Order: sequence, then structure tokens, then C-alpha cells
Amino acid sequence: MTESAQLQSGHRHWILIACMLAMFMAAIEVTIVATAMPTIVAELGGFAHFGWVFSIYLLTQAVSVPLYGRLADMWGRKKMFFIGASLFLTGSLLCGFAQSMAWLILFRAFQGLGAGAIMPITSTIVADIYSARERASVQGWLSSVWGVAAVVGPLTGAWLVQHFSWSVVFWVNLPIGLVAMLMLARWLPDRQQQEETSLNLAGSAWLMLCVSALLIALLQAEMLGYWLLLFLLFAVLAGLLLKRNEQRAEAPLFPLAIWRSRIIVAGNAGNLIIGAAMMGISAFLPTWIQGITGGTPLQAGSALAMMSIGWPLASTLSGRLMLRTSYRFTAQLGALLLIAGSALLLLLRADSSIVQAGFTAFVIGTGMGMSSTTFLVSVQNHAHYEIRGICTASIMFSRMLGSAIGTALMGAVLNLNLARRLPQADDPVQQIMSAETRQSLSEGALHQLVQQIAISLHWVFIVALGIAVMTLWVAWAMPHSHKPDEE
Repeated sequence: MTESAQLQSGHRHWILIACMLAMFMAAIEVTIVATAMPTIVAELGGFAHFGWVFSIYLLTQAVSVPLYGRLADMWGRKKMFFIGASLFLTGSLLCGFAQSMAWLILFRAFQGLGAGAIMPITSTIVADIYSARERASVQGWLSSVWGVAAVVGPLTGAWLVQHFSWSVVFWVNLPIGLVAMLMLARWLPDRQQQEETSLNLAGSAWLMLCVSALLIALLQAEMLGYWLLLFLLFAVLAGLLLKRNEQRAEAPLFPLAIWRSRIIVAGNAGNLIIGAAMMGISAFLPTWIQGITGGTPLQAGSALAMMSIGWPLASTLSGRLMLRTSYRFTAQLGALLLIAGSALLLLLRADSSIVQAGFTAFVIGTGMGMSSTTFLVSVQNHAHYEIRGICTASIMFSRMLGSAIGTALMGAVLNLNLARRLPQADDPVQQIMSAETRQSLSEGALHQLVQQIAISLHWVFIVALGIAVMTLWVAWAMPHSHKPDEE
């Protein structure tokens, strides 16, 4: 018996609200901590290692996402959500008590292990309690959580740091998470486990080693130097051993049904590409606004927020479009919008307005929201209840992995261009990003730096456009006529 079969219709709305609260807690964590980091570094020190505050969180979250998805299928959504949420809230509590940067990094790793459960399991719970036809529309509500978090997070973080201690930035998660847990404890029924199953421990270990080595190589590429090759080699070796283990295991982490389904494979490939393309705007549009056009951090944040507004709007629209047309058509339309928005990045000039940058971000957000939601809903509708958790988790994991790959790839493109165009300059991007350093430069030197960095960023945007084109290819590979009504 599934959770949805046991539910009274009136309880579904409370469960949806609880899932949205939990997802909001995880979504706001990224932006709210980023705003507070200057204050945290000033008090704790350890500036050289502060990047690990974000990297370790992403690493432990990404590693644990597939494991939670599989365990949610085996042992029930409710049990695994409570385990993950408890880890996340405990990590949040400990982060606020950190006395040094090393302790903060350790507690962030603990927090990330819990965060790996929240996004895939809440999305799976919602897919369980709504029908195939309803899921397309409900996913728009879940997507809106990320849009609100992207706008509210930085403002909330700045206000909390200004009026309270930076610890409150982490502790604000506690009431939100506890309310979500209480609501799910009250209204989400337990799944009746029909047979004893156990997790493939050997496969889990190889998965964690493979993903950890790959993400460390991607996220710390500049710091590792030639050691990067060793990490990549280890990731490949662990991946091959994982594949061998999966082929022999009685209960593989990734059931064979995942690889045999054209829809599920396309959904994962699409989100991998979307994750990579997303970094072209998330990481480098603010650099363009502040460095090339001389805008303020507030203007850069406002322009980037337009992507977070376009995403949920397009996600909601895609739900209706899927019902009237097909997964394939909706994904293709989203891919075309993503390509159009990425092409608009190439039209940015030094004198471009913030409005133009914001409109570009909005178009990209609509493309990502429409295509990403379509890929997710098609996979959830196609997957049976017994494997829906791991299928949903694989979608989330693919997007995270794509973001890491996109960051490393586009960062390498930018650095190679800067090394070729400005070989004598010491950290040229930092020179034009810092208001004090920018003012100290002569007009000729500033013009030269801005011109060459702008050309280098355009090459980054060209790569982002190329990645966006790949999304259209994946959408084209989806089955022709499938839509929610037929699942």
C-alpha cells in the first residue's frame, strides 16, 4: 500500500506545505550563509579556507543524495526524511556554536549530509501524494520556493548579521525544520514495508569515493595542480568498480529499470546539462555587472534574482503545457528559451544596462524552469513507486554534478583566456571588482583590463551557449507523444 492510497484528500495540502517549508529551509541555506560569510571570516579568521565552507557542504550533500533516494524506496520516505532533517538541523545548531573555521567546516559537512535527504525526498513525497496529471502543476509550487529563497535569503542574511549574531543565520533553520517535521509526523502516513531489504554497502562505498574524488577535482582544480589528474584517475577507477558491483549485486543502488528507460535517461542527461549551463549565469553574470559595467553588488544580485523569478513562473506554465502537448514539446520549448537567453549573454557590452542583464537572466530562468521541471515530472510519472525515490534523487544528483562540471569548465576557460590576454596582470578580475583598486588604476590601464576581461567572459558565455544547445538535443531524444495523461 502506498502513502497516497492511505491519505485523506484534505491532508495533501498540509503535506505539500510541510515539504515546501523543508525545501525552503534547504534552499535559503545557500544564499543566507553567503551573505554572512564576510562577518564570519572577520570573527573566526581562516580566510584561506573559507571556500571549503561551501565546497564541503556541496560535496557531502551530493554524495548522500543517491543514497537517501535508494533508502527512501527501501525503508520509506517518512523515516529517511526524519533522519536527514535531524542531521541537517543538528548540523545547523552546531555551526552556530563553531569557535574556528575548522570547526565550522566540519559542522557544515555534517549539515550537508542531512541536506542530501531534504530535496529529493520532499519532491518524492509530493510525487507520491499527487496523481500524474496533478504533479505537473504542483512542481511549479515547489519551484517557487527556490525563487523566494533566492530573493529573501540575501536580505534576511544581511539583516540578521546586522542586528544579531552571525550564529542566528544557521539557527533560523531550527523553527522552520521543526514545524515541517511536526506537520509530516501528523499527516504523512508510514509506508508498510512488505519485505526486508538491505542497502548495497559495497556499491555505496564505491559511489561515495567516486563522487567525492570527482567533485574535489572539479571544485579545487586550481589548488590541486597536477594532483588533479590523480583525483580524476581515482574517480574513474572507483566508477568502474561501482559499475562492476552494480552488475553483480542482488539489490543494486541504481536499478536496471533506470538505464533501460529512455525517459529516465533523458531526464538525467537533461538536468546534468542544465546544471552546467546554470553556472554560466550564476557565477559569471555578477562578475560582468560588477567588473565590466561597474555596477554594485546589489545591482548584480537584483539582476540574478530575475532568473529565480523566471524559473518558477515557467515551471508552473510547463505543467499546463505538458497536459496539452507532450513532455517532448515542452522540454524543447524550454531548451529553445535557454538557448535564446544564453545567446543574449553574448550581446552584453560594457555600457549595457542592468535592465538588459536582468532580462537576459529572466529568459534563461524561464528556459531552465520549463525544461528542468519537464524532465523531473516525466521521470517521476514514468517511474514505479518502488524506484521513484532513487529516480528523483538521480535527477537532483545529476543537476548538482552538472553545476560542479560547469563551474570547473567555465572557470578554466576564463583563466586560460586571462592568462593569454593579460599575462602580466596579477588577479585582473579582483582588480576591477574591488572599488578601491579600480579607482587607483589609471584610465588607460582600467580600460585595457576591462576590455580583455570582457572578451574572456564572452568566451565563457560561448561555452554556456554550447552547453544550452545540448539541452535541445536531449529534449529531441525524448519519446514523441508521452504526456502526464498517459502515465
